[in-house]
Amino acid sequence: MEKKHVSLWQIFAVFAKIGAFTIGGGYAMIPIIQDEMARRGWISEEELPDIVALSQSAPGVLAVNISIFAGYRLRGIKGSIAATLGSITPSFCIILAIAMLFTSFKDNPYVVKAFKGIRPVVISLIAVPMINMAKKCCKSWWAWTLAIAALLLVALLNVSPIYIILCVIVTAFGYTYIKEKWTR
Repeated sequence: MEKKHVSLWQIFAVFAKIGAFTIGGGYAMIPIIQDEMARRGWISEEELPDIVALSQSAPGVLAVNISIFAGYRLRGIKGSIAATLGSITPSFCIILAIAMLFTSFKDNPYVVKAFKGIRPVVISLIAVPMINMAKKCCKSWWAWTLAIAALLLVALLNVSPIYIILCVIVTAFGYTYIKEKWTR
């Protein structure tokens, strides 16, 4: 895919829009990032799972990591800075305003009900892109087995994703080493 020249202001503005309309954190950003960036021709659909995987494996907040990697993909370090500032500025301003006003409406039953109503939407915003990425990335029964096993280990047994990633890396290196040694 041929990359267009993208201004830092465009990167900032798109990620500010994403940051302003995302409720639920990093995973909820994924479908919006995919839509905004693919529509503009900034990334292909095949690149997004790689950006998400890198973002998950890096320390820090997923939304910021996605912004960093996507911005870097577009314009290097300056793009990373523009995307990161764009994605955190709306949230920072909104949280600052809420914190200043929260004591006056935190017990309001309408506000409590509104936040409870948002929860199922956030879950679907997280689940749909994950399912779509799994469909695109899991091309074999073995990949599906690994994906489902990782999901079960994290969800049911509270195994840290770090240990799963490390085990898969070690297993992949071991498999490749043995395969290359036997084929010589």
